[in-house]
Amino acid sequence: MGVAGRHVVLGVSGGIACYKSCTLARRLSEHGITVDVVMTAGATEFVRPLTFEALTGRPVLTSLWERDRALAHIGLAKHPDLVVVAPATAQLLARAAMGMADDLLTAILLARSGAVLAAPAMNDAMYAHPATQANLAALAGRGWTFVGPDTGALAEGPSERPGRMSEPETILHAVLRQFGADSPWAGRKVVVSAGPTREHLDPVRVITNPSSGRMGWALAEAARDRGAHVVLVAGPTSLAPPAGMHVVAVETTEQMQRALQEALTGASALFMAAAPADYRPAKVANRKRPRVGGRFTLAFEPTLDILATLKRPPGCLVVGFALETGDGIARARKKLQAKRLDYVVLNDALEPGAGFEVTTNKVTLLGRSGAPLELPLLEKRDVAQRILETVEHELT
Repeated sequence: MGVAGRHVVLGVSGGIACYKSCTLARRLSEHGITVDVVMTAGATEFVRPLTFEALTGRPVLTSLWERDRALAHIGLAKHPDLVVVAPATAQLLARAAMGMADDLLTAILLARSGAVLAAPAMNDAMYAHPATQANLAALAGRGWTFVGPDTGALAEGPSERPGRMSEPETILHAVLRQFGADSPWAGRKVVVSAGPTREHLDPVRVITNPSSGRMGWALAEAARDRGAHVVLVAGPTSLAPPAGMHVVAVETTEQMQRALQEALTGASALFMAAAPADYRPAKVANRKRPRVGGRFTLAFEPTLDILATLKRPPGCLVVGFALETGDGIARARKKLQAKRLDYVVLNDALEPGAGFEVTTNKVTLLGRSGAPLELPLLEKRDVAQRILETVEHELT
């Protein structure tokens, strides 16, 4: 089962970190997840229920005594795929550990037999207190899982000790990893390359291409959301590093090859979505070359062919990418055979809405057998989902 269509109860207890829960509710909804927000009385002192209703499009529950919802706590305990408590304050954790059911949220938690994910948020001294640590241990023993807390600024000032609630994106990715537990990708190591490489002409000039890295980012995030342990080897881009994975920044094609070779140890799949430079200057000047009149001739030499030189673990699924401007299918098939790929993803750099520096792509997937699968123009995140769905049966 995918992420869209899942059902989450988001429990919000009374702490200043409630403002982050608004972003979390929105991000969960953006993934197609049905979100029912349950707020404690304390939480409503920080954020009005109307805010969550606007973000999720669903009514917010705040009391055991909701009109016409006398058994709401039973249904909301049994039916959701996951209960998330964010923020989980020291008081909420203590009440849950003691088995109290004196409001709607704690009643849901007491009646819950399925998964619960909590994001603790409190003063650092409160988090470090033995009572809180005992409560966390008790709840972990009952099957709860936790994300955070982090270090950083608290309401009363900066702190170097944990207590600050994890950021909404971090909690979101923890939720998505929970839902990836039944995925063929769950627990597997997946390596993705993304972005361009740069080859220096002199200290201030480089040979590169306009790859944005967005397709590789989308693949890495899609694999992460399916429960994979992702290593993203990325050339220079303006994109923020995605959360929930190990990111290795590189610049040159040679650096990318070395980083990928190291990352491939124990990997189940490699997606070579990067656009490494095929050539580099034969000589690199150690000073900036001055501008001169007339023509300037530069000699080039080939860079490493990354896919041809990588030593792959046994059984590693390898998906290459081919950006072409002519007879794409023929060239993609040649690349598929020559570089011993399981699949190649072909797209045309001249296709409107595809190629570099756009958020959409139009690709054709070619495998070692069967007819090519041509996808319509889609957002790159949707292209990534389709690619993973198409190739996952090859995982060994």
